Amino acid sequence: MTIPADTATPSAVIDRISLVLDAFEGHGRLTHAQVVRRTGLPRSSVHRILEQLVRLRWLRRNGRDYELGLRLMELGSLAVHQDRLHRAAVPFLHELHRSTGYVVHLAVLDGTDVVYLDKVGGRLGNAVPTRVGGRQPAHCTAVGKAILADTEAADFFGGGAVRTKTRYSITTAAQLRAELAKVRAYGAAFEREESVPGFGCVAAPIGEIGRAVAAVSICGPIRRISLDHRLAAPLRMTALGIWRNVEDGEVRVHPTLQQPRPSRPAPKLRPGVHAEPALT
Repeated sequence: MTIPADTATPSAVIDRISLVLDAFEGHGRLTHAQVVRRTGLPRSSVHRILEQLVRLRWLRRNGRDYELGLRLMELGSLAVHQDRLHRAAVPFLHELHRSTGYVVHLAVLDGTDVVYLDKVGGRLGNAVPTRVGGRQPAHCTAVGKAILADTEAADFFGGGAVRTKTRYSITTAAQLRAELAKVRAYGAAFEREESVPGFGCVAAPIGEIGRAVAAVSICGPIRRISLDHRLAAPLRMTALGIWRNVEDGEVRVHPTLQQPRPSRPAPKLRPGVHAEPALT
């Protein structure tokens, strides 16, 4: 891509392109003026970048509006389907959805968010506002808590503002520490209307004990889904099957979105323990 020299150094060019593309997150279409407001970049620079991205098919223009283009969709789909973890998980995700009837997610951790690599949901999936490539605050989701159980809650929040999705979302490091202790003891994470009103989720970590690289979850209407061992058991089996399928390959999986984090061994669940965990 050739951007005029007045956009400064190559690193600044990349930063500006990234800002422009990031402006479209959560927005279907934006005008030139809206992109300027969301990025804080000069109007002339935004116009040049937008037009270059349209020519490269990274964006497309409809009248005065711009939206993400087919090339970005192609690259995003290719990245997901080339991921070894995703390939190993696909048959297990579809079988879990078939056997439970609920929405199934595969997700990894990216900073303080989870990013969804796959979603299998049928008609019920339309009622759950998640999408492949979408993000949610990790501490508000079952998949996020399943992965975060290997980290320290105090380090996770880092003293910054805590994002919440609903009135049930965790809001303090102490609450998160207590919740993650339950996850480590039980081997599964639970979420009751913490990210989406009216829905609950159960999730299990994928990876070696104490070194989760991803998580798989089942989500459904809070009045119907069983947030206890009845779903936790098949989820743990699914997570184990996915990881064994990954390990059958010659190279161990390290998802590119996964951020390095210090880990510590998780206590094993005592045989025969099926007590229902306390839920938030």
